[in-house]
Amino acid sequence: MKKLICSLMFAAAMGAAHAATFTMDTKYFTPPEGMATIGDSHGDIAISPKGEIYTSVQGGAHAGIQVYSADGHYLRNVPGAQTDFHGFIIANGNIYGVSRLTQHIVEMHLDGRTVLDIPARTVIADQYLEHAAGKPATNLTGIAVAPNGDIYVTDGYGTNYIHRFDKTGKYVASFGGKAEPYGFDTAHKIIIDTRFKPARLLATDRRHNRIVAMDLDGKVQGVVVEKLRLPSAMALYQDELAVGELDGRVTILDKGGKVIATIGQNDTADQTKSNKAPPGIWQGDKFYAVHGVTYDKQGNLLVTEFNQYGRLTRVKRE
Repeated sequence: MKKLICSLMFAAAMGAAHAATFTMDTKYFTPPEGMATIGDSHGDIAISPKGEIYTSVQGGAHAGIQVYSADGHYLRNVPGAQTDFHGFIIANGNIYGVSRLTQHIVEMHLDGRTVLDIPARTVIADQYLEHAAGKPATNLTGIAVAPNGDIYVTDGYGTNYIHRFDKTGKYVASFGGKAEPYGFDTAHKIIIDTRFKPARLLATDRRHNRIVAMDLDGKVQGVVVEKLRLPSAMALYQDELAVGELDGRVTILDKGGKVIATIGQNDTADQTKSNKAPPGIWQGDKFYAVHGVTYDKQGNLLVTEFNQYGRLTRVKRE
């Protein structure tokens, strides 16, 4: 295993500079018995309150949501979980996800019991749906939950609107889209940025290689960072924002949006941005198509990639 050392300098809570190094470990996870890899993946990754690692897998013998121990060993699948959770998070002790094929927004207990099921295509206001011939009404890709329980989902493969629901599933409003001041083109994933008071909403505007900040009512606050590499997912740890990039990289930003580290950068163009990279070419210090990222309580990164074989990586903070 190659060791990737990234010098991280950022302002800590007490105002002192803190340095960290990151080490990529592509062998950390042990797949289900009898499988060399986790299975066809176009999903996400999250940490439970107990520190277990949940990741969504769309194909293979253990499709659905696979659960791993903190030390990377496969434990079980979540009973009855959808096999097409393109984006999901764990918040308030529950799983919140968007089903890519059925276009339902689902809240479920960690044991698989459904709490809430919102049929997006029938509850979102008609003017924010797709009406072009041959296209789905919605094509949801990402989800976030605000401190008050409001649920936000983004139509990242569709109209690029962000839709808001209250904690009971009642539709509240929609905002965003391709027109200014948003100008989204593949608003792929969203996150509640609790580093600020009041909290704000961040969206990865993937094809424009940037992240856009909004307040929780949808008013644009500005562009956080530009010149990324197809940003697909985000995660928070203290004052850091980790951005998973489909074009083979993870970037770490400070609270002001300054790049303070890059991890696993892959500059071989024909290896990135798709799900076709086979295990035979995987290198321990490179990413290929990052699709989901999360931090554990110690600030280590867990990364899942868009890959037909499925690839999970732990990036250790030292």
